[in-house]
Amino acid sequence: MKKISTPVLAVSVLLLSTSPALAQVEVGPEVAYILNTFSFLVSGVLVMWMAAGFAMLEAGMVRTKNVATICLKNISLYAIAGILYYLIGYNLMYAGVDGGFWGSLGFWGPDDVAALSGDFSAGYASGSDWFFQMVFVATAASVVSGTVAERIRLWPFLIFVVVLTGLIYPIQGAWSWGGGWLSEMGFSDYAGSTIVHSVGGWAALTGALILGARKGKYGIGGRVNPMPGSSMPLATLGTFILWVGWFGFNGGSVLALGSADAAIEMSVVYLNTNLAAAAGLMAAMIALQMIYKRVDLSMALNGALAGLVSITAGPATPSPGAAVLIGAVGGVLVVLAVPVFDKLRIDDVVGALSVHLVCGIWGTLAVPFTDSEASFVAQIVGVAAVGVFVSFTSSMVWLALKFTVGIRVSQEEESSGSDTVELGLEAYPEFGRGSQGLK
Repeated sequence: MKKISTPVLAVSVLLLSTSPALAQVEVGPEVAYILNTFSFLVSGVLVMWMAAGFAMLEAGMVRTKNVATICLKNISLYAIAGILYYLIGYNLMYAGVDGGFWGSLGFWGPDDVAALSGDFSAGYASGSDWFFQMVFVATAASVVSGTVAERIRLWPFLIFVVVLTGLIYPIQGAWSWGGGWLSEMGFSDYAGSTIVHSVGGWAALTGALILGARKGKYGIGGRVNPMPGSSMPLATLGTFILWVGWFGFNGGSVLALGSADAAIEMSVVYLNTNLAAAAGLMAAMIALQMIYKRVDLSMALNGALAGLVSITAGPATPSPGAAVLIGAVGGVLVVLAVPVFDKLRIDDVVGALSVHLVCGIWGTLAVPFTDSEASFVAQIVGVAAVGVFVSFTSSMVWLALKFTVGIRVSQEEESSGSDTVELGLEAYPEFGRGSQGLK
């Protein structure tokens, strides 16, 4: 989702106004400006809608005693992402990177003076661009909350989100989307399989390792004790919401809607996004039936999400058939990865590591198969660089929190549930009252 530079947009606008051939398929500068801005805003709303999807998916996957807490974490991390991206994140990611490692410090501010004076060469309203970029930051943070759920304290988690959204995410994002050193090398990540999803995955992995597993999750002899979630219908609803929101996530990353070419590209992205999700779901179901002789709903849901993450790095170049293959591989990877993390005793409540980290890496490495302008070397370097940076910085933050304020609830609090201990309420108070709850 590398931003379009102002000079490129200016040349495009000039061509629109001077070329009779292009004028037949493209609109005027002001209309293109309006359409591009509209695309950013509507796509941004769809990506924000994904925050609701994450909240419902995670609420369904955690146990009843932790549902209210996971809902609070998801809505508060979205608020934190918006504030921090305004205060420091956007400029750190985009202002004056120029082939380097980060931009400048300072508050973001809108600049639409030229457009108000009739010059539409910027291509879109600055606020629409900021909004669209901001909702991606929140998505990365949402990945973390599901992995470390049910045993992490509320406020230390939110402090980590402050650092992730204000510093860690923008710095690595500057390397590619901000025009930094990875961009100069040719690294390609259309909508963020690595820049968004694996960033959340690496941060979640380090958190899970430092935090430890939930009490009773793993037994002697490598036994894994199932801890069923509170509501599979809720998790299914969350997956559907995420699927819908992903059309804004990938489709909006076309970064334009002011020409026929942009509209065609967006339709291709929508098509491939949908096919990859469907293929991921079906491939996961078939793999589950073959390996375990039955289909697990939660794993099937993660198969759909795996397909979505896998296609996100390059949704514009594959043929429909290639998109199906990319998504299907992601679906199988999830089925194989979940038990591997369990064997390593890495407790991932919702399977986010398998979906966002493993399939984020796969999707990024798959780009050169369908995009001749991408190289495997640049993709591998990008994946490795982002992984090392996010893992190191996240570990430092998690450890600093652990040895200062503490990050884990006590065993007694974990047994009681975060809802009553940290919030003083229950998500489903009637459940524990039997018939008295109906009086």
